[in-house]
Amino acid sequence: MTANGLNRRVPGAREPAKPFFLYHATSAVHLPSFAARQFRGKTEAGPHGDFIHQFDSIVGDLLDTLEKLGVANNTLVMLSSDNGPEVTSVVHMRADYGHDGARPWRGMKRDDWEGGHRVPFLVRWPGKVKPGTTSAQLTSLTDVMATVAAIIGAELPNDAAEDSFNMLPALLGKDGGPIRPYLLQQAFGGSRTLSIRRGNWKYLDHPGSGGNRYDNDPGLKSFILPDTAPGAPRQLYNLETHPGETRNLYFERPEIVKELKALLDQSKASGRSRPERPISNP
Repeated sequence: MTANGLNRRVPGAREPAKPFFLYHATSAVHLPSFAARQFRGKTEAGPHGDFIHQFDSIVGDLLDTLEKLGVANNTLVMLSSDNGPEVTSVVHMRADYGHDGARPWRGMKRDDWEGGHRVPFLVRWPGKVKPGTTSAQLTSLTDVMATVAAIIGAELPNDAAEDSFNMLPALLGKDGGPIRPYLLQQAFGGSRTLSIRRGNWKYLDHPGSGGNRYDNDPGLKSFILPDTAPGAPRQLYNLETHPGETRNLYFERPEIVKELKALLDQSKASGRSRPERPISNP
């Protein structure tokens, strides 16, 4: 892979029957927002808007290349992001262009709130994944490894991908219920800023965002929300009733706090969230 697209040594070009894996980590749309010359001024949404436009074009080039190589119908494509939108981008895009890359979620990159972690996850797999469908499964990028392993028939060792769950049934529309029992997340504050989500319940094992300092940054002060549970040392939200994490239920639902705190501590102690397979005797 080159910065501008596929090079001449793509596996499918010379050996179309041979399986291949391509991981393309594009720098767009990370800061600084410097779009290539041919994309500048195209969106009327500033440098960052132009950079997003360039990213879309790169994705289109990749998909077009799969078509040209004749492997598109037999290639699984996954598109996602490693975190929510960058602080500087959010502040300027909101102020200058009325665009909010984190909406409707609270927070942004570095935060433990949903805006720091919840990102799109798009999949194209002709003949396997039905176009236009969506899934309510709780998932993470850590699940890619177990999912790809299941697709190629590989068995993961117990000491590998300890937080990865197989989402293949969800991709194929054959999931009969929740696959992942809960999800662990961590803000930029390190091990002290962990959170856990189970269903619509989300528990943050810390006060505040866990990342950005909203009280110290002039650009972020306007985004501070009222404290609905003054004095609460931790946070609990129901993402179904308050998706913007606007009402802290820490004092109102202590039984949920206790359950999720125990589950989080258990995962920290064991170093994993995916259960170990039982060891079979020969």
